[in-house]
Amino acid sequence: MFYDLFCSLCEQKGVSPTRAALDIGLSKSTPTTWKKKGTTPQAAQLQKIADYFGVTVDYLLGAETEKDPAPSGKVLDDDDIKFALFGGGPVTDAQFEEVKQFVRFIKERDAHGKNK
Repeated sequence: MFYDLFCSLCEQKGVSPTRAALDIGLSKSTPTTWKKKGTTPQAAQLQKIADYFGVTVDYLLGAETEKDPAPSGKVLDDDDIKFALFGGGPVTDAQFEEVKQFVRFIKERDAHGKNK
């Protein structure tokens, strides 16, 4: 039941369900409604609750057993990075190399405390 998980998260955070509801921007009676009716919040509320407790919506819905699942461990290849940077549009090798050089420059600059 969602209410039980919500109360558990409140306890871990050291707040009452009423305080958590108010902090999230919900009515103070909302948790009582979840308890009495056995309901689950709507999607927009779920996201706010997940953000408040630092968990995923899937965790709140019981689809994940870990609050903060570890990354999949997938190593990104150049095509993944190009897609992320350029939205899937065409990218020449020269353009991509220039981006990588800029990243190296920024890392080197920051390592020497020039931008802290």
